[in-house]
Amino acid sequence: MIVILKSDVTEEQIQHILKKTENLGLKANISRGVEKTVIGFIGPEDVLRVTPLEIYPGVEQVIPVLAQYKLVSREFKKDNSIVTVGEGIQIGGNQLVVMAGPCSIEDLEKTRSIAGAIKKAGATILRGGAFKPRTSPYEFQGLGEEGLKILSDVGKEFGLATITEVMDPRDIDLVCRYADILQLGARNMQNHSLLKEIGKVKKPVMLKRGISATINEWLMSAEYILANGNYDVILCERGIRTFETATRNTLDINAVALVKKLSHLPIIVDPSHGTGRWELVASGAKAGVAAGCDGLMIEVHENPEEAISDGQQSLLPEKFQSMMDDVKKIAQAVSRTI
Repeated sequence: MIVILKSDVTEEQIQHILKKTENLGLKANISRGVEKTVIGFIGPEDVLRVTPLEIYPGVEQVIPVLAQYKLVSREFKKDNSIVTVGEGIQIGGNQLVVMAGPCSIEDLEKTRSIAGAIKKAGATILRGGAFKPRTSPYEFQGLGEEGLKILSDVGKEFGLATITEVMDPRDIDLVCRYADILQLGARNMQNHSLLKEIGKVKKPVMLKRGISATINEWLMSAEYILANGNYDVILCERGIRTFETATRNTLDINAVALVKKLSHLPIIVDPSHGTGRWELVASGAKAGVAAGCDGLMIEVHENPEEAISDGQQSLLPEKFQSMMDDVKKIAQAVSRTI
């Protein structure tokens, strides 16, 4: 249920509404826009159906939310959400944000070299995995806290914000100490225990679409995070599993435009995982920008042949620079900047 308040509503009236509805067992989530203040209510359906919220002073209109995802929906918030990261980096505004770096943090010197290259090309966020969810238990699982320290130190050295994956609720506090954005990978999109705990953290979160997840399932997973208090959520389209075997995944460009219609949350496109082939990454990136995404996540490595993971989909620094040059032209054509 969404309650739109009158333009001249007072803070006293707002607090009165919140107190009354709390007594009814409803949880309130306030969105203060430029023109209107909106309150989204979550609670038992029978209470929402029979409670006449229109009677409260300051209420202009009450609208039932038809979508299963309440807080994530455009019905709850008309304006685009902007997530602020690090030293003023804004995700969801007019400027596109590029996250780039190695799939896995391997050592300090390689990470420094890659960070310098992506910074020069125009990226503002350094990506790198310290905990790696691998298909085989015998493959490299990441450096753990050592990798987090390298990521954090290099990010600070080059003035880059950082993003890395968290896989276990027990690691949330540890990752929060080092990273600016917590990434929830595709395999954990429906790890509801992890989603709930991430929702209690006051730090930006990027939620990747599950390997075979529908858009509705993806948005419902984001709803778990918002419902537990964390509104700084970024979505990431990283390709889904289809019958096609020529590419690692099928990058769903449709999802970008559709999510923008259904939700106020910013969306990032990851063409590295979306295609799994380095020679297709630039095309996927340009398509994502043309479709209206708010940023890109790109894997970059100075020697992909020797990368511990995902070398086949990693761009060399010079290829990344070339991609960025092309992406800037596409961004300009759709009235965006990088």
